[in-house]
Formats: sequence, C-alpha cells, structure tokens
Amino acid sequence: MPEANKYSVQEDLELLVSAALEGGKIALSYFGNSPKSWTKEGDSPVSVADIEVDQFLASKLHEARPDYGWLSEETEDDLVRKDYETVFIIDPIDGTRAFLNGRDEWCLSLAVVKNGRPTAGVIFCPVRDELYTSVEGGGSYLNQEKIAVSDRPSVTGAYIAGPVSFLEKEGVKSEQIRFSPYLGSLAYRFALVACGKLDAGLARARARDWDLAAADLIISEAGGQLVDLSGSTLYYNKTRTNHPGLVASSAKLFKRLQGISVED
Repeated sequence: MPEANKYSVQEDLELLVSAALEGGKIALSYFGNSPKSWTKEGDSPVSVADIEVDQFLASKLHEARPDYGWLSEETEDDLVRKDYETVFIIDPIDGTRAFLNGRDEWCLSLAVVKNGRPTAGVIFCPVRDELYTSVEGGGSYLNQEKIAVSDRPSVTGAYIAGPVSFLEKEGVKSEQIRFSPYLGSLAYRFALVACGKLDAGLARARARDWDLAAADLIISEAGGQLVDLSGSTLYYNKTRTNHPGLVASSAKLFKRLQGISVED
C-alpha cells in the first residue's frame, strides 16, 4: 500500500482549494454556452465541461500527490484505488443537469479520504461564489467565515431539502415541515445544512462517494452529522461506492427525522 503520510491535512486542503478554484474557472467557461452533452449509464447527463474539469483535476492533483489514489464520477473506476490508504474522491461538476439548464447551484466537490473517512474537503459553487472548506479537527468555513449547523431544537417548522417522496409523508405534514425549493446538487444541498441555511437535508438511496465525501466532513466539522437512516457513520473508498438513504442534520433533529424517513 503506497505511503502518503508526509502531507498535513492543511496542506491537502490548500491543494484542494487551489484545484477547485481553477477547475471552477474551466467550468464557468462552458456555463451558459450550450456545451456538448450526452447521457451515460444510469440515465445521467455528462458534458464536455465535466470531462475537461475532471481531466484538469486529475492532472493537478496527481502531480502534487502521486501517492494518493483516485476516485471520480467521470473517471472509469479500476479499483486500484483500494490499494491506497489515502485517496482523492472527486465530483468535477455535481449537478450536471442543473449546470446544463443554466441553474446556479452546481458545484465542484473535492475530498481527501484516509482509511475510509474524509480528512480534507472542499465544495465550491462558482456561480454563487461560495467556497466551503474543512479539515479534520479544524472546523468548517464558508468563504473563510466559520459556519455551524442549525441549532433548531425541534423538527416542527424545520426547513428541509430532500426527495418529494419525503414531503408526502404523513409525519412531515403533521410537523409542518417547510420544504426547500429543488436543489440540483446533492453536495450543495448538504453544504447548506453545514452553514445552517437548511435545518436538514435528506437523500434517497443511490448517492455515491463523490457526492458525499467532502460534504460529510464539512457537516461534521460544523457540528452536525451525515449518516444513514440507522445512524451509522459513512465510509468511503470501498468496493461499492453507493450508499443507502441519508440524513444530514444536527444530532438533535436526527432521531425525529429518522422516524419520519423510515415510515412506510
């Protein structure tokens, strides 16, 4: 297993920030200009912007950290990454459909993951000029200002983003939960939980490592948690990269949201 302990988490974060900002410029050069796009496996859109940003990030990050593994939504997964203690987990454009439709919530999601858990993470939303950053043990920040999850003590009246199927549950209606307008990026949805703009965010089963790794750390270091419906911690860089249904919130809200989420 390649050794990769010679870099501090802060050094890794600085590298991720630099890469995200440069990658964001590439993505913006295509935004609103009708870039060529097509549909890949799973009926998910991909564009030339996704590919070019992915290639740029792979080149920059590999050059700086040749002893880190690599997992990206837009790079074929050969599982060699599992031989590495430390890996980059990347989504070059999270929210490609939003990107292609001219919406502004798409973002770049970059994380360093060691032994299955993120140690440095960046979510950058270029159009909104929002840069979320975090390192293990160092708190989370939005444009260099420290952030924290909502301290709402009750689920009643909570402001939540998630699948329409959740909105339709009886428990949601009885609690008068308010629902956020649709957000086309899962990583950005969870970033809004980290900074307290949303009280909670939910995701149905099928989210992948690259959607989650950076957001997981940013939420955790902001005082919240991103867990599955049983309350279990998520681990990354496993053979399978998909995850079950998820809840991002403060610990205070999780138990009640968990109960609603698992109702039939």
